[in-house]
Amino acid sequence: MRGDLMTGQVTTDSTFTAVSGTRSGSVTVRSTEHGLPIAVAIDDREMRYGGTVLAATILQQCERASATARAQRRTVLAEDGVPAEVLDRLGLPTSARVAAAANEDLAEDVAPASWLRPV
Repeated sequence: MRGDLMTGQVTTDSTFTAVSGTRSGSVTVRSTEHGLPIAVAIDDREMRYGGTVLAATILQQCERASATARAQRRTVLAEDGVPAEVLDRLGLPTSARVAAAANEDLAEDVAPASWLRPV
């Protein structure tokens, strides 16, 4: 297994994973490139929103992490000489496309009412 804790990229054999979290960091998900969540961390404060909202948040973070892992896969394959046309047909997004989508999602997210956290 190879790993980089700073970027969240981990490869085990041939599976890429990535981490995504909410702006406040109260929900964090590690997901495979296929969208399978393999680790979920939830702050107790998230429980106040109810199961439906929490499930939607987890799913959204899982999708973001999956897109990041697929972009990492694309980068590795491109470095190995796979043509961009083939990577496009495989549906692997570019890092720039993933970053743009993340920025759009952040623009739609409601900012926290306060950045202060209980100690």
